[in-house]
Amino acid sequence: MAGTAPLCNAQSKTTQSKKPAAKKEPTSAELFAYIRGALLQYTADDGANDNLEVAIDPTATVLTIKQPDGHCDIFLNALDASTISWDVYDASDSMQTRAPLARLTVVSVAGKKARTCYDPDNNIDPAINITRARILFSWEKIPEGSGFQTKFTKAFKKLITQSGGAAEASLFK
Repeated sequence: MAGTAPLCNAQSKTTQSKKPAAKKEPTSAELFAYIRGALLQYTADDGANDNLEVAIDPTATVLTIKQPDGHCDIFLNALDASTISWDVYDASDSMQTRAPLARLTVVSVAGKKARTCYDPDNNIDPAINITRARILFSWEKIPEGSGFQTKFTKAFKKLITQSGGAAEASLFK
């Protein structure tokens, strides 16, 4: 083979592209820390819809949100991640005008309660719709263009799924 240049080492070996390492999914503790931080950072300051404290039980299935008028236990393992929606809620009443709130609503799977709410004396509030869980944020505090709603929705869906709730289903591909 006269006139043929020998192959150099780099040419003789097949180069294999390394696959990027699989992204580690956040733990339920990490998701809860993000959700708790967002609920407290972007809480309303109107004296009625304030998120005063947020806790999760040791089994990571009950999210408790304390507000001035009591607290609600949200049963994460009863929620359907496919049903999350956002709207702007006017929390004004006949006595006081309040700033608009961003409201996340998620529905429970059939036959399960999404939440139970209690008054300050720990009595169950029978007026609350038990098939929907609702979480409130101050619309004014959420930074414009931050993608907060998308990020929070993604984290909340993952926490619901990790807690035993119904995973998001893509019905219309």
